[in-house]
Amino acid sequence: MLPAEGRVRAVIEGVAAGIMATHGFGRVVTPTFEETDVFVRGVGTATDIVRKEMYTFEDRGGRSLTLRPEGTAPVARAYAEHGMHKQPQPVKLWYLAPMFRYEAPQSGRFREHWQVGAEAFGSDDPLLDAEMIALLWEIYERLGVPGVRLRISSMGDPEGRGPYREALLGYLAAHADALPGDARERMGENPLRLFDMTDAAVRAVMADAPRLRDHLGDGAREHHEQVLAALRLLGIAYEEDPTLVRGLDYYTRTVFEFTCDHLGAQSGIGGGGRYDGLVASLGGPEVPGVGFGTGVERITMALGGEATSPALVDAYLAVPDAAIRLALMPLLRDLRRSGLRVEAGTAGRGLKAMMRHASGLGAAHVIIVGAREHAEGLATIRDMQTGDQVEVPVGEIASHIAASGGPA
Repeated sequence: MLPAEGRVRAVIEGVAAGIMATHGFGRVVTPTFEETDVFVRGVGTATDIVRKEMYTFEDRGGRSLTLRPEGTAPVARAYAEHGMHKQPQPVKLWYLAPMFRYEAPQSGRFREHWQVGAEAFGSDDPLLDAEMIALLWEIYERLGVPGVRLRISSMGDPEGRGPYREALLGYLAAHADALPGDARERMGENPLRLFDMTDAAVRAVMADAPRLRDHLGDGAREHHEQVLAALRLLGIAYEEDPTLVRGLDYYTRTVFEFTCDHLGAQSGIGGGGRYDGLVASLGGPEVPGVGFGTGVERITMALGGEATSPALVDAYLAVPDAAIRLALMPLLRDLRRSGLRVEAGTAGRGLKAMMRHASGLGAAHVIIVGAREHAEGLATIRDMQTGDQVEVPVGEIASHIAASGGPA
Protein backbone atom coordinates (compact mmCIF):
# COMPACT_ATOMS: atom_id res chain seq x y z
CA MET A 1 0.00 0.00 0.00
CA LEU A 2 1.38 3.37 -1.03
CA PRO A 3 0.47 6.74 0.56
CA ALA A 4 -2.16 7.74 -2.02
CA GLU A 5 -4.13 4.53 -1.46
CA GLY A 6 -3.44 4.80 2.26
CA ARG A 7 -5.33 8.09 2.44
CA VAL A 8 -8.36 6.50 0.77
CA ARG A 9 -8.16 3.52 3.10
CA ALA A 10 -8.01 5.86 6.09
CA VAL A 11 -11.34 7.33 4.98
CA ILE A 12 -12.84 3.83 4.61
CA GLU A 13 -11.61 2.79 8.04
CA GLY A 14 -12.83 6.02 9.66
CA VAL A 15 -16.30 5.72 8.16
CA ALA A 16 -16.56 2.06 9.17
CA ALA A 17 -15.41 2.76 12.74
CA GLY A 18 -17.89 5.61 13.11
CA ILE A 19 -20.83 3.57 11.85
CA MET A 20 -19.87 0.60 14.05
CA ALA A 21 -19.86 2.89 17.09
CA THR A 22 -23.34 4.29 16.36
CA HIS A 23 -24.64 0.72 16.01
CA GLY A 24 -23.19 -0.38 19.36
CA PHE A 25 -20.31 -2.56 18.14
CA GLY A 26 -17.08 -2.89 20.13
CA ARG A 27 -13.79 -3.60 18.39
CA VAL A 28 -12.12 -7.01 18.81
CA VAL A 29 -8.63 -8.11 17.69
CA THR A 30 -7.88 -11.82 17.19
CA PRO A 31 -4.46 -13.43 16.53
CA THR A 32 -3.04 -13.38 13.02
CA PHE A 33 -2.74 -17.17 13.21
CA GLU A 34 -4.99 -19.66 14.99
CA GLU A 35 -5.00 -23.39 15.59
CA THR A 36 -5.88 -24.96 12.26
CA ASP A 37 -8.81 -26.81 13.81
CA VAL A 38 -10.65 -23.51 14.33
CA PHE A 39 -11.05 -23.20 10.57
CA VAL A 40 -11.46 -26.90 9.79
CA ARG A 41 -14.35 -27.19 12.26
CA GLY A 42 -15.73 -23.69 11.75
CA VAL A 43 -15.41 -23.06 8.02
CA GLY A 44 -15.88 -26.64 6.78
CA THR A 45 -13.75 -29.25 5.02
CA ALA A 46 -15.73 -28.98 1.78
CA THR A 47 -14.91 -25.30 1.26
CA ASP A 48 -12.20 -24.01 -1.07
CA ILE A 49 -10.72 -22.12 1.87
CA VAL A 50 -9.92 -25.27 3.85
CA ARG A 51 -9.26 -27.50 0.84
CA LYS A 52 -6.70 -25.35 -0.97
CA GLU A 53 -6.43 -21.73 0.19
CA MET A 54 -5.11 -21.82 3.77
CA TYR A 55 -1.53 -21.06 4.77
CA THR A 56 -0.94 -23.83 7.31
CA PHE A 57 2.29 -24.72 9.09
CA GLU A 58 3.55 -26.69 12.08
CA ASP A 59 5.25 -24.76 14.86
CA ARG A 60 8.18 -25.98 16.99
CA GLY A 61 5.75 -27.54 19.45
CA GLY A 62 4.21 -29.68 16.72
CA ARG A 63 0.94 -27.72 16.65
CA SER A 64 -0.78 -27.06 13.34
CA LEU A 65 -1.34 -23.33 12.92
CA THR A 66 -3.01 -21.37 10.11
CA LEU A 67 -2.81 -17.76 9.04
CA ARG A 68 -6.31 -16.31 9.43
CA PRO A 69 -8.17 -16.81 6.09
CA GLU A 70 -11.44 -15.27 7.33
CA GLY A 71 -12.61 -13.36 10.38
CA THR A 72 -15.80 -14.96 11.70
CA ALA A 73 -14.49 -18.26 13.10
CA PRO A 74 -11.72 -16.57 15.18
CA VAL A 75 -14.20 -14.07 16.63
CA ALA A 76 -16.62 -16.90 17.45
CA ARG A 77 -13.74 -18.77 19.11
CA ALA A 78 -12.92 -15.66 21.17
CA TYR A 79 -16.60 -15.25 22.13
CA ALA A 80 -16.73 -18.81 23.44
CA GLU A 81 -13.29 -18.82 25.07
CA HIS A 82 -13.85 -15.59 27.00
CA GLY A 83 -17.33 -16.41 28.24
CA MET A 84 -19.06 -13.61 26.38
CA HIS A 85 -22.30 -15.59 26.45
CA LYS A 86 -22.59 -14.42 30.08
CA GLN A 87 -22.77 -10.79 28.96
CA PRO A 88 -26.00 -9.03 27.93
CA GLN A 89 -26.95 -10.39 24.51
CA PRO A 90 -26.53 -9.77 21.67
CA VAL A 91 -22.79 -9.16 21.92
CA LYS A 92 -21.76 -6.99 18.97
CA LEU A 93 -18.13 -7.08 17.81
CA TRP A 94 -16.28 -5.65 14.82
CA TYR A 95 -12.76 -5.92 13.45
CA LEU A 96 -10.36 -4.54 10.88
CA ALA A 97 -7.67 -7.07 10.09
CA PRO A 98 -5.60 -8.73 7.36
CA MET A 99 -6.71 -12.10 5.96
CA PHE A 100 -4.52 -14.59 4.09
CA ARG A 101 -5.56 -16.93 1.29
CA TYR A 102 -3.46 -18.85 -1.18
CA GLU A 103 -5.10 -18.04 -4.50
CA ALA A 104 -4.10 -16.55 -7.82
CA PRO A 105 -3.62 -12.79 -7.32
CA GLN A 106 -5.87 -10.71 -9.58
CA SER A 107 -7.31 -7.24 -9.76
CA GLY A 108 -8.62 -6.32 -6.31
CA ARG A 109 -7.85 -9.76 -4.85
CA PHE A 110 -4.60 -10.47 -3.06
CA ARG A 111 -3.13 -13.28 -0.98
CA GLU A 112 -3.01 -10.82 1.89
CA HIS A 113 -6.05 -8.57 2.01
CA TRP A 114 -7.71 -6.44 4.67
CA GLN A 115 -11.26 -6.89 5.79
CA VAL A 116 -13.78 -4.93 7.83
CA GLY A 117 -16.15 -7.32 9.56
CA ALA A 118 -18.89 -7.36 12.17
CA GLU A 119 -20.42 -10.19 14.20
CA ALA A 120 -23.44 -10.23 16.53
CA PHE A 121 -23.90 -13.20 18.88
CA GLY A 122 -26.79 -14.22 21.11
CA SER A 123 -29.97 -13.44 19.16
CA ASP A 124 -31.90 -15.25 16.43
CA ASP A 125 -34.10 -12.22 15.73
CA PRO A 126 -34.51 -11.79 11.94
CA LEU A 127 -34.48 -8.02 12.45
CA LEU A 128 -30.87 -8.36 13.61
CA ASP A 129 -30.07 -9.92 10.22
CA ALA A 130 -31.66 -6.89 8.55
CA GLU A 131 -29.72 -4.55 10.85
CA MET A 132 -26.43 -6.16 9.82
CA ILE A 133 -27.29 -5.86 6.13
CA ALA A 134 -28.33 -2.23 6.63
CA LEU A 135 -25.09 -1.50 8.49
CA LEU A 136 -22.96 -2.76 5.60
CA TRP A 137 -25.21 -0.93 3.12
CA GLU A 138 -24.69 2.28 5.11
CA ILE A 139 -20.90 1.90 4.91
CA TYR A 140 -21.07 1.65 1.12
CA GLU A 141 -23.58 4.49 0.90
CA ARG A 142 -21.61 6.80 3.19
CA LEU A 143 -18.44 6.18 1.16
CA GLY A 144 -20.23 6.72 -2.13
CA VAL A 145 -19.41 3.27 -3.55
CA PRO A 146 -21.13 3.21 -6.98
CA GLY A 147 -23.21 0.44 -8.50
CA VAL A 148 -23.80 -1.60 -5.33
CA ARG A 149 -26.42 -4.37 -5.49
CA LEU A 150 -27.69 -6.75 -2.82
CA ARG A 151 -28.37 -10.46 -3.42
CA ILE A 152 -30.04 -12.45 -0.66
CA SER A 153 -31.26 -15.97 0.02
CA SER A 154 -31.84 -18.47 2.83
CA MET A 155 -29.86 -21.62 3.64
CA GLY A 156 -32.71 -22.89 5.81
CA ASP A 157 -32.24 -24.78 9.07
CA PRO A 158 -29.79 -27.70 9.43
CA GLU A 159 -32.58 -30.11 10.35
CA GLY A 160 -34.65 -29.00 7.37
CA ARG A 161 -31.82 -29.44 4.88
CA GLY A 162 -31.88 -33.25 5.14
CA PRO A 163 -34.73 -33.87 2.67
CA TYR A 164 -33.40 -31.20 0.35
CA ARG A 165 -29.89 -32.72 0.46
CA GLU A 166 -31.32 -36.08 -0.57
CA ALA A 167 -33.25 -34.49 -3.44
CA LEU A 168 -30.15 -32.64 -4.61
CA LEU A 169 -27.98 -35.75 -4.35
CA GLY A 170 -30.51 -37.70 -6.41
CA TYR A 171 -30.44 -35.05 -9.11
CA LEU A 172 -26.63 -34.89 -9.11
CA ALA A 173 -26.30 -38.67 -9.26
CA ALA A 174 -28.42 -38.65 -12.41
CA HIS A 175 -26.04 -36.10 -13.94
CA ALA A 176 -22.77 -37.37 -12.47
CA ASP A 177 -21.29 -38.21 -15.89
CA ALA A 178 -21.42 -34.50 -16.80
CA LEU A 179 -19.54 -33.42 -13.67
CA PRO A 180 -15.74 -33.14 -13.31
CA GLY A 181 -13.96 -35.23 -10.68
CA ASP A 182 -13.63 -32.55 -8.00
CA ALA A 183 -17.36 -31.80 -8.23
CA ARG A 184 -18.23 -35.49 -7.78
CA GLU A 185 -15.92 -35.55 -4.76
CA ARG A 186 -17.71 -32.58 -3.19
CA MET A 187 -21.09 -34.22 -3.67
CA GLY A 188 -20.40 -36.56 -0.77
CA GLU A 189 -19.11 -33.79 1.54
CA ASN A 190 -21.56 -30.97 0.86
CA PRO A 191 -23.52 -31.00 -2.41
CA LEU A 192 -24.60 -27.36 -1.92
CA ARG A 193 -20.99 -26.36 -2.56
CA LEU A 194 -21.53 -27.14 -6.24
CA PHE A 195 -23.69 -24.00 -6.51
CA ASP A 196 -20.55 -22.06 -5.61
CA MET A 197 -18.28 -23.59 -8.26
CA THR A 198 -17.33 -21.59 -11.36
CA ASP A 199 -16.61 -24.52 -13.68
CA ALA A 200 -18.81 -24.19 -16.80
CA ALA A 201 -19.81 -27.88 -16.79
CA VAL A 202 -20.86 -27.68 -13.14
CA ARG A 203 -22.83 -24.51 -13.74
CA ALA A 204 -24.67 -26.14 -16.63
CA VAL A 205 -25.72 -29.05 -14.41
CA MET A 206 -26.67 -26.82 -11.48
CA ALA A 207 -28.86 -24.56 -13.63
CA ASP A 208 -31.75 -27.06 -13.34
CA ALA A 209 -30.92 -28.43 -9.87
CA PRO A 210 -33.55 -28.34 -7.09
CA ARG A 211 -33.57 -25.08 -5.14
CA LEU A 212 -33.29 -24.95 -1.35
CA ARG A 213 -35.87 -22.17 -1.05
CA ASP A 214 -38.51 -24.65 -2.30
CA HIS A 215 -37.69 -26.91 0.68
CA LEU A 216 -37.58 -24.36 3.53
CA GLY A 217 -39.34 -25.28 6.74
CA ASP A 218 -41.98 -22.98 8.22
CA GLY A 219 -39.57 -21.40 10.73
CA ALA A 220 -36.86 -20.65 8.13
CA ARG A 221 -39.42 -19.33 5.66
CA GLU A 222 -40.99 -16.99 8.23
CA HIS A 223 -37.52 -15.80 9.30
CA HIS A 224 -36.61 -15.04 5.69
CA GLU A 225 -39.83 -13.14 5.02
CA GLN A 226 -39.28 -10.94 8.08
CA VAL A 227 -35.77 -10.08 6.93
CA LEU A 228 -37.09 -9.08 3.51
CA ALA A 229 -39.93 -7.05 5.05
CA ALA A 230 -37.44 -5.12 7.17
CA LEU A 231 -35.24 -4.40 4.14
CA ARG A 232 -38.25 -3.06 2.25
CA LEU A 233 -39.13 -0.77 5.15
CA LEU A 234 -35.53 0.49 5.19
CA GLY A 235 -35.66 1.20 1.46
CA ILE A 236 -32.87 -1.26 0.65
CA ALA A 237 -33.38 -2.84 -2.76
CA TYR A 238 -32.54 -6.54 -3.06
CA GLU A 239 -32.58 -9.43 -5.50
CA GLU A 240 -33.53 -12.91 -4.28
CA ASP A 241 -31.00 -15.43 -5.61
CA PRO A 242 -31.78 -19.08 -4.75
CA THR A 243 -28.33 -20.20 -5.96
CA LEU A 244 -26.50 -18.03 -3.41
CA VAL A 245 -24.75 -20.26 -0.87
CA ARG A 246 -21.62 -18.20 -0.05
CA GLY A 247 -18.24 -19.92 0.32
CA LEU A 248 -18.44 -21.15 3.91
CA ASP A 249 -20.21 -24.14 5.45
CA TYR A 250 -21.31 -22.52 8.71
CA TYR A 251 -24.19 -20.49 7.29
CA THR A 252 -27.83 -21.10 8.29
CA ARG A 253 -30.93 -19.21 7.25
CA THR A 254 -29.97 -15.73 5.93
CA VAL A 255 -27.11 -15.40 3.43
CA PHE A 256 -26.40 -12.23 1.47
CA GLU A 257 -23.81 -10.74 -0.85
CA PHE A 258 -23.17 -7.22 -2.12
CA THR A 259 -21.78 -6.85 -5.62
CA CYS A 260 -20.42 -3.77 -7.35
CA ASP A 261 -20.88 -3.06 -11.06
CA HIS A 262 -17.49 -1.29 -11.15
CA LEU A 263 -15.48 -4.39 -10.22
CA GLY A 264 -15.87 -6.38 -13.42
CA ALA A 265 -16.33 -10.16 -13.42
CA GLN A 266 -15.10 -10.49 -9.82
CA SER A 267 -17.89 -8.24 -8.61
CA GLY A 268 -18.28 -9.39 -4.99
CA ILE A 269 -17.46 -6.59 -2.55
CA GLY A 270 -18.82 -7.99 0.73
CA GLY A 271 -21.39 -10.24 2.32
CA GLY A 272 -22.27 -12.57 5.13
CA GLY A 273 -25.16 -14.24 6.84
CA ARG A 274 -26.41 -16.15 9.86
CA TYR A 275 -24.38 -18.96 11.48
CA ASP A 276 -26.40 -20.27 14.42
CA GLY A 277 -24.28 -23.41 15.00
CA LEU A 278 -20.79 -21.96 14.67
CA VAL A 279 -20.05 -21.14 18.32
CA ALA A 280 -21.16 -24.62 19.43
CA SER A 281 -18.98 -26.26 16.76
CA LEU A 282 -15.98 -24.51 18.31
CA GLY A 283 -16.71 -25.82 21.81
CA GLY A 284 -18.94 -23.00 23.03
CA PRO A 285 -22.61 -22.92 24.00
CA GLU A 286 -25.50 -23.15 21.55
CA VAL A 287 -25.59 -19.48 20.61
CA PRO A 288 -26.94 -17.95 17.37
CA GLY A 289 -24.94 -15.44 15.40
CA VAL A 290 -24.95 -13.27 12.29
CA GLY A 291 -22.24 -11.22 10.62
CA PHE A 292 -20.50 -9.94 7.52
CA GLY A 293 -17.14 -9.09 6.02
CA THR A 294 -16.13 -6.63 3.30
CA GLY A 295 -12.79 -6.22 1.56
CA VAL A 296 -11.00 -2.91 2.03
CA GLU A 297 -9.07 -3.33 -1.23
CA ARG A 298 -12.32 -4.07 -3.07
CA ILE A 299 -13.91 -0.88 -1.75
CA THR A 300 -10.80 1.12 -2.64
CA MET A 301 -10.87 -0.26 -6.16
CA ALA A 302 -14.59 0.49 -6.52
CA LEU A 303 -13.97 4.08 -5.42
CA GLY A 304 -11.37 4.51 -8.13
CA GLY A 305 -8.27 4.80 -5.96
CA GLU A 306 -7.92 8.48 -5.18
CA ALA A 307 -11.49 9.38 -6.06
CA THR A 308 -12.40 10.14 -2.47
CA SER A 309 -8.91 10.85 -1.16
CA PRO A 310 -8.80 13.84 1.18
CA ALA A 311 -6.18 16.55 0.89
CA LEU A 312 -2.80 15.41 2.11
CA VAL A 313 -2.34 18.54 4.23
CA ASP A 314 -4.51 21.31 5.65
CA ALA A 315 -1.77 23.91 5.60
CA TYR A 316 1.70 24.36 4.16
CA LEU A 317 4.28 26.49 5.99
CA ALA A 318 6.27 28.35 3.34
CA VAL A 319 9.37 29.95 4.90
CA PRO A 320 12.29 30.33 2.43
CA ASP A 321 14.68 31.88 4.99
CA ALA A 322 16.58 29.12 6.85
CA ALA A 323 17.01 31.14 10.07
CA ILE A 324 13.29 31.94 10.22
CA ARG A 325 12.46 28.29 9.48
CA LEU A 326 14.50 27.31 12.52
CA ALA A 327 12.81 29.92 14.72
CA LEU A 328 9.37 28.71 13.62
CA MET A 329 9.89 25.05 14.54
CA PRO A 330 7.80 25.51 17.73
CA LEU A 331 5.03 27.05 15.60
CA LEU A 332 5.05 24.02 13.29
CA ARG A 333 4.82 21.73 16.32
CA ASP A 334 1.95 23.71 17.88
CA LEU A 335 -0.04 23.79 14.63
CA ARG A 336 0.20 20.01 14.37
CA ARG A 337 -0.79 19.62 18.01
CA SER A 338 -3.88 21.69 17.28
CA GLY A 339 -5.06 18.93 14.94
CA LEU A 340 -3.99 20.47 11.63
CA ARG A 341 -2.08 18.41 9.09
CA VAL A 342 0.80 20.73 8.29
CA GLU A 343 3.72 20.29 5.90
CA ALA A 344 6.71 22.64 5.79
CA GLY A 345 8.87 23.64 2.85
CA THR A 346 12.42 22.30 3.01
CA ALA A 347 15.77 24.01 2.52
CA GLY A 348 16.77 24.93 -1.01
CA ARG A 349 13.31 25.89 -2.24
CA GLY A 350 12.28 29.42 -3.07
CA LEU A 351 8.78 30.74 -2.40
CA LYS A 352 7.51 29.91 -5.92
CA ALA A 353 8.78 26.34 -5.64
CA MET A 354 7.15 26.01 -2.23
CA MET A 355 3.83 27.23 -3.63
CA ARG A 356 4.02 24.61 -6.39
CA HIS A 357 4.83 21.97 -3.79
CA ALA A 358 1.87 23.03 -1.65
CA SER A 359 -0.43 22.86 -4.66
CA GLY A 360 0.82 19.39 -5.53
CA LEU A 361 0.06 18.20 -2.01
CA GLY A 362 -3.47 19.59 -2.21
CA ALA A 363 -2.91 22.01 0.67
CA ALA A 364 -5.99 24.06 1.53
CA HIS A 365 -3.91 26.95 2.87
CA VAL A 366 -0.34 28.23 2.61
CA ILE A 367 1.20 30.06 5.58
CA ILE A 368 3.86 32.47 4.32
CA VAL A 369 6.35 34.01 6.72
CA GLY A 370 9.02 36.29 5.27
CA ALA A 371 11.47 38.59 7.05
CA ARG A 372 8.94 41.41 7.50
CA GLU A 373 6.15 39.16 8.75
CA HIS A 374 8.50 37.43 11.16
CA ALA A 375 9.75 40.72 12.57
CA GLU A 376 6.16 41.87 13.16
CA GLY A 377 4.90 38.53 14.51
CA LEU A 378 2.60 38.04 11.53
CA ALA A 379 1.91 35.45 8.86
CA THR A 380 0.23 35.73 5.45
CA ILE A 381 -2.34 32.98 4.91
CA ARG A 382 -3.28 32.22 1.32
CA ASP A 383 -6.48 30.33 0.53
CA MET A 384 -5.39 27.99 -2.27
CA GLN A 385 -8.91 27.62 -3.66
CA THR A 386 -9.85 31.30 -3.93
CA GLY A 387 -6.39 32.90 -4.02
CA ASP A 388 -7.38 35.33 -1.24
CA GLN A 389 -4.67 36.34 1.22
CA VAL A 390 -4.89 37.79 4.72
CA GLU A 391 -2.35 38.72 7.39
CA VAL A 392 -2.95 37.38 10.90
CA PRO A 393 -0.88 37.28 14.10
CA VAL A 394 1.17 34.08 14.36
CA GLY A 395 -0.76 33.04 17.46
CA GLU A 396 -4.07 33.16 15.55
CA ILE A 397 -3.07 30.98 12.60
CA ALA A 398 -4.79 27.80 13.84
CA SER A 399 -8.03 29.56 14.81
CA HIS A 400 -8.13 31.40 11.45
CA ILE A 401 -7.78 28.16 9.49
CA ALA A 402 -10.40 26.50 11.70
CA ALA A 403 -12.81 29.39 11.10
CA SER A 404 -12.31 29.09 7.35
CA GLY A 405 -13.22 25.43 7.25
CA GLY A 406 -10.80 23.62 9.54
CA PRO A 407 -9.03 20.41 8.63
CA ALA A 408 -9.79 19.31 5.09
